[in-house]
Amino acid sequence: MSREIIVCKHMDKTFDTSRGAVHVIDDVTLNVHENELLVLFGPGQCGKSTMINCMSGLEPVTGGSVEVSGKTVVKPGPDRGVVYQRMALFPWLTVMGNVEYGPKMRGVPKKERRERAQYYIELVGLKGFENSFPNQLSGGMQQRVGIARAYCNEPDVLFMDEPFGHLDAQTRYLMQEDLMKIWEREKRTIVFVTNNIEEAIYLADRIVVMTNCPTKIKKEYVIDLPRPRNYVDTEFLKLREEISAVVDKAL
Repeated sequence: MSREIIVCKHMDKTFDTSRGAVHVIDDVTLNVHENELLVLFGPGQCGKSTMINCMSGLEPVTGGSVEVSGKTVVKPGPDRGVVYQRMALFPWLTVMGNVEYGPKMRGVPKKERRERAQYYIELVGLKGFENSFPNQLSGGMQQRVGIARAYCNEPDVLFMDEPFGHLDAQTRYLMQEDLMKIWEREKRTIVFVTNNIEEAIYLADRIVVMTNCPTKIKKEYVIDLPRPRNYVDTEFLKLREEISAVVDKAL
């Protein structure tokens, strides 16, 4: 087993709102291994996105701790990349400009960052679109830019918050296949949030099923089906039925 790169100990999160305290994460202890693709799966609005916001440093925990690569997380850092459902691409920058933005801000020399950005642009299948602007791209292509941008920063961990949730079904399937190809070629630890059970089983090394809010871990599944996975394979469908039953009980 590879080393643990994310260590969450008794992670707890409560938001103070005008209507009082809202308890979102309830005493979650979770470890994620290096180069693992871990899926957080559970009901909508259960707290999965808050979990990765706490792991990435975008939100402070109110109890317990989060460590990434042995360091306590207190704020965002370049060792942690985030890909959202709707990519916040800079509309005034080209594909190249968006992908190279992180290294540019860190002072990486132009030649080096351009070569690195070009590599990831080609890796996500966007060669020839380097000079295109986001509004000239489809939704799936914009997500590819977002993934290339996150990879170009060369983080230790990628957090992906329902990145394909707003895409049509066909594009979503294609993006899942593309993500697998990229991940198998350029290994990174990925924590992926979804409430789509087929997506969870298709992608995951391990699925962590979360309860409704305040969320806690309901059950974990190690997914040892061979890749590429088949949505209509007997074992795939069996897992789908089993996990669905667990999630239904959590509601």
